[in-house]
Amino acid sequence: MASLNSFEELQCWKKARSLRIKIREHYIKFPPEEKYLLVDQLKRATRSVTANIAEGFGRFHYLENSKFCRISRGSLTEILDHLIVANDEGYISDEELDILRINIQECLTILNGYVNYLVTSNKKPKRNSISNRTDNKQPITNN
Repeated sequence: MASLNSFEELQCWKKARSLRIKIREHYIKFPPEEKYLLVDQLKRATRSVTANIAEGFGRFHYLENSKFCRISRGSLTEILDHLIVANDEGYISDEELDILRINIQECLTILNGYVNYLVTSNKKPKRNSISNRTDNKQPITNN
């Protein structure tokens, strides 16, 4: 993976952002009594996905980054549950739920790929590290 300058370049963040926008298009039509209930939960969960991807990216460490991505993954499944509730309450149709379910699965697939990349990258031997030297020479230090 090429070096990235911003979390905004991550495909998993882009896809999650798109999902957040699509879901907003639905919950703004929910009845007013859901404003502080289901709508609030959907807002928080959808924002959590992109926010945790961004926060993990900012940690500059593979293991910490993957931890935040796993939190995002949990938020994606939470979103699905909220959407099922919205469907049960008649706020979104079966067809809308199916389309959003596919979008969530696509997000999960991309995010899982990114987590796999992070975990795999962490296990690769580091170049020029003292423990991986095969010439038995000690590195020169300025101490």
